[in-house]
Amino acid sequence: MIRKKLCGLTVDEIMSLIEPSGFSVSHALSISYSIYKERSGEISQIAKIPKKLKEELSAKTCSGIYYPVASQVSVDKTVKYMFRSENGLEYETVYIPENKRTTVCVSVQSGCRMGCPFCATGNYGFHGNLTAGDIVNQVINIPGAEKVTHVVFMGMGEPMDNLENVLKACRIITSEWGLALSSRNVTVSTVGITPGVEKFLLSSECNLTVSLHSPFPEERKLVIPIENRYPVIGIVDMMKNFPAGKRRRLSLAYVMINGMNDSDSHLEALKVLLKGSKIRVNLIPFHTNNNNTYTSSSNERMQYFKHNLVVSGISASIRKSRGTDISAACGLLASSL
Repeated sequence: MIRKKLCGLTVDEIMSLIEPSGFSVSHALSISYSIYKERSGEISQIAKIPKKLKEELSAKTCSGIYYPVASQVSVDKTVKYMFRSENGLEYETVYIPENKRTTVCVSVQSGCRMGCPFCATGNYGFHGNLTAGDIVNQVINIPGAEKVTHVVFMGMGEPMDNLENVLKACRIITSEWGLALSSRNVTVSTVGITPGVEKFLLSSECNLTVSLHSPFPEERKLVIPIENRYPVIGIVDMMKNFPAGKRRRLSLAYVMINGMNDSDSHLEALKVLLKGSKIRVNLIPFHTNNNNTYTSSSNERMQYFKHNLVVSGISASIRKSRGTDISAACGLLASSL
C-alpha cells in the first residue's frame, strides 16, 4: 500500500483523513503544526493527538519529510542545496541570508520545458513536476529554516506549467496552520503563460514577477519561445488592469545583456510599455553559463536604466546577485547537476 504523505496536505485534507475515525479539527491542526512548524519527521512524536490517532496515521500515512542530499556554500554565505525526490527527480534550492531577511528560492520542476536558451535549467531539460509537498520541503527542511522570512518561486521550472501544485504550496506557506508567512513575502516568477497568470492572480494574493527580457515581441521570441503562443503584452495589460492591492506587488524581471537589450531604444520602449502603471521593474545582471558567451550589461548601464525609469515615474531596482560562484544565481540552477 502506498502511504499518503502528510507534507503537502492542507489542514482540510488532513481532516478528511481523520474525521471518519471520529477525530476533530483540533487534531488536524496539531498534525499540521507538527509537520510545517516543528518539521517533525516522526508521526509518533506529534504532540496533542491521542495514541490511537498516531497508530492510525502510522498505518496509512508518512510524514513526507525528506532532506537535501548535497549542498554548496558560496563566499557570500548563500547556500545551494540539491534535493532528490522519492521518485528520483533532482532539483536545487537556494538559501539566501541577508541582514534581517532570509530568502529561500524554491524549484517547482526538475528542469524546465520552456526552452529559453540562456537558462541553464532549460538546457538541463524537463524531468518532471514537483508536488506541493516537494516544494514545501525545500522551505522547511534545510538548515536555518526557522529564520526564513521570504520565499521566491524562482528556482528550477516554470510555475505556471505546474500551477495547481504551486498554488497549493503558496496556500500552505501563507496559511496560519502552515508556515504563516505573509503573502507579501512570497513571490512567484513566470515567463508568461497567460491562462496560468490569470488564474494565479485570481487565486492567490502572493506577488507576481514576469520575465520580460525585451519590450520588442520579435526579439523576445528569440529568447523566450512561449512569446510565440502567449504575447507578453497581453499579460502586462492584465497586470495593469488588475485591481491593485496593498498586499501584492506586480513586477517585471529584466535580465540585462550587454549589447542585446540594453540600448536606449529598449529603455524608451520599456517606458512606453509601463507608462501610468504601478508595475515595478527588477533589473537583473546576466549570469554567463557554459552554454553561451554573452555578458552582463555594466553596472553603470544598469544604473542608467534604473535612473531613467524612476524619473519617468516607474518604480525600478537593481537586484544584487548572490551565489554566482556556486551557480546559484538567476538562470544558473542545474548547471552543476
